[in-house]
Amino acid sequence: MTRKFSSTSVETTLATGISTSATSITVATGTGTTLMGGVTLAGGAVDQFTLAIDPDTAQEEIVFVTGVSSDTLTVIRARSGTSAIAHSGGATVKHVLTSNDLDYFTAGVDASITSASTSTLTNKTVSLASNTVTGNLAQFNAALTDADFATIGGAETLTGKTLTSPTITTPVITFPVMSVAINSQTSAYTLTATDKSKMVIVTSSSTANVTVPPSVFSQGDVVYISRSGSGALSLTQGAGVTISGTPGLALRAQASVAAILCTGSNTFIATGDLSA
Repeated sequence: MTRKFSSTSVETTLATGISTSATSITVATGTGTTLMGGVTLAGGAVDQFTLAIDPDTAQEEIVFVTGVSSDTLTVIRARSGTSAIAHSGGATVKHVLTSNDLDYFTAGVDASITSASTSTLTNKTVSLASNTVTGNLAQFNAALTDADFATIGGAETLTGKTLTSPTITTPVITFPVMSVAINSQTSAYTLTATDKSKMVIVTSSSTANVTVPPSVFSQGDVVYISRSGSGALSLTQGAGVTISGTPGLALRAQASVAAILCTGSNTFIATGDLSA
């Protein structure tokens, strides 16, 4: 399925409780559109949109939305390592980015850049200076005559000579496999230019911040942040820096992951498993 995401999704609540086997959920009246943040899903269960039910609690469950009808959403339960749990009416529902989403993107990148393409010369055109020969090269053995070489070297003929078809090796292009570099930190940390396209993993057991400084990153640069320690971790704006994130700039829990995208001069969008 094609994964869909929104930076303007607004969290809502369940209109009614659901059992562990329910395959659809109904959110508070009129909130289905804002929850999807403008995202539309194609029919036939070909797109998906990630939600967390009862986030930040022991009852948290990740589900994939595959269809939307007003405030009623068709879902696949127990995603990203969570279990199907019964939820009460009024339970919080919000859009999140999970490690499962990042694994999906990594696998797709690896698959696309390691594929090799080949080509053959069957029925291709081969140019010999001002002469052009079409068809399989094997036809050289029988089809060429002295007249075909009248303009090569002036006096050269094929009398008493043997033409042998050349051996052509098909080229194979192989691309290297890319990987994401890791920058491990144990306490508060300020990003540097070398963190572009890296995963910064913070393993602090106490409250810490990852600061985004001004005039370091360019439009299109991305940095990934992982809260691997038990201590709270938040994104902090350096002087003159603006970071937009919903519902806040704190990484929600241990093992939460977020991405920071530079959209312009000292402006950024944060997306992922965030909280206020």
